[in-house]
Amino acid sequence: MTFSGNETLLPFSDFIEAFKQTLKRVFYERDDITEFSRWRGFPATVLRDIMATNPFSVAIPKQYGGRGGNTKEILGLLDEASYHSLSLSLMFGINIGLFLGPVVKYARETIKPDIFKRFLEKQNMGGLMITEPGYGSDALNMQTYNERMDSKYHIHGVKHWQGLTGMADYWLMTSRRKLPGGELSRDIDFFITDARHPEQQIEVEEIYNNIGLYPIPYGKNKIDILVPEEYKLHPHTTGLKLMMDLLHRSRFQFPGMAIGFIRRMLDDAIQHTQTRFIRGKPLLALDQVKHQIARIQSAFTISSAMCSRSAGASGLEHNLTMATVEANTMKVYVIELMQESAQTLTQLYGANGYKEESIASKGAIDSRPFQVFEGSNEMLYTQIAEMVMKQMRLLKDMNLASFLKAYKLTQLTAGHFQKLTDFTVDDNMPQRKQVGLGKILSRIISADHVASMADKGFRSDLVRDTMDMIRQEVASLVSSFKYSPRVVPVEEYSHKSSWMDFS
Repeated sequence: MTFSGNETLLPFSDFIEAFKQTLKRVFYERDDITEFSRWRGFPATVLRDIMATNPFSVAIPKQYGGRGGNTKEILGLLDEASYHSLSLSLMFGINIGLFLGPVVKYARETIKPDIFKRFLEKQNMGGLMITEPGYGSDALNMQTYNERMDSKYHIHGVKHWQGLTGMADYWLMTSRRKLPGGELSRDIDFFITDARHPEQQIEVEEIYNNIGLYPIPYGKNKIDILVPEEYKLHPHTTGLKLMMDLLHRSRFQFPGMAIGFIRRMLDDAIQHTQTRFIRGKPLLALDQVKHQIARIQSAFTISSAMCSRSAGASGLEHNLTMATVEANTMKVYVIELMQESAQTLTQLYGANGYKEESIASKGAIDSRPFQVFEGSNEMLYTQIAEMVMKQMRLLKDMNLASFLKAYKLTQLTAGHFQKLTDFTVDDNMPQRKQVGLGKILSRIISADHVASMADKGFRSDLVRDTMDMIRQEVASLVSSFKYSPRVVPVEEYSHKSSWMDFS
């Protein structure tokens, strides 16, 4: 069974304009986002009207009544949502990247029609449960397990920090198969849970008091459920590879959430510094202020380039299992650009930037946890370095400049960084150095995306200034990378360290 109605689908430009006008009405005209953004959860009428635009249709195949799952449309939706509310964009990202995408690609055809119909007609939502107390990013050692019981699976464990806790109708549940001896399989299984069924309802033990992203509930969940066999996802090879394909695709979507947010920081920064006068001159006349806004503008250009790249490289037709370097690069760098842009706007606003309702300070708080989502940035930078160093060893070429010239993700711009990267990478560097190398690589890879977008006609002045900014940042990172002293913490530091004894 399929259902349709997509014969009358609006062109995407009309669809996104209608969505934009809805946000304008519910956030600024009928209600005031600066007031209800302090509450836990969106007001019911606000969420109702937003969901009435059918935002999740962009991720659902046409044969089920959706718009077709076009990656460009998905990123465009995230872009427009994050311009007004980072929480709303993240809510969409969770549903689209962490639930609907995997269902489209890996679920049995027999269960898809009902799920997609409920998303389109009942405004249902779905999330992903991976993280567990005590394990954090160590997903491979998760203790939630499943056991086969006739035609069902009994899943038992504890999960926490899932966005949409207590709110989602569906969950993509991860667990490991319990083997006959009691140990757990190395592979990971994925199941779809449906809260309509009593034996699949998940008990919320605690709702966390998160300091930002108020509209999205997070908490601790007790898992003791029975799921029919047909609701188990079917990986093309292994569950671990399914998970990597899923997480990498989600990281490719982070620029979609970032671009609108950064664009809002940029628009507000320009507007404020043009209209705020100091001694008869606009704030924008100050050289340091120009530099600060130019950095936000470069963040806008970089995130735009990442979106352009993602639109053509991260659709469900692509296997992203091995795309660790590029997926991690998009996530870690664009999130740091979000955080820096929000901090800069907060500073430009002066005292007003520290009001609770300020979009700048709220943006700084809301964007901060993105540096931890789906793996901490430090861990992902380390993975970037490890993956590149592995390829360097295979090629027996540990000179970074030489390697970058031939590397597929840096071929366009390696020459711009020739002098800066002309050094040999130590094969046995400590982790802090790997993080530093990961940062260098992420910037150069991103410069390649910018150059590629420039070739398509993106305005040259933004590209020129952005390449200069990236080159300056790489120079600073290389200098820090080459600095050799290795400072370690002094754990028993209290002896002979009180300033009062020396005054």
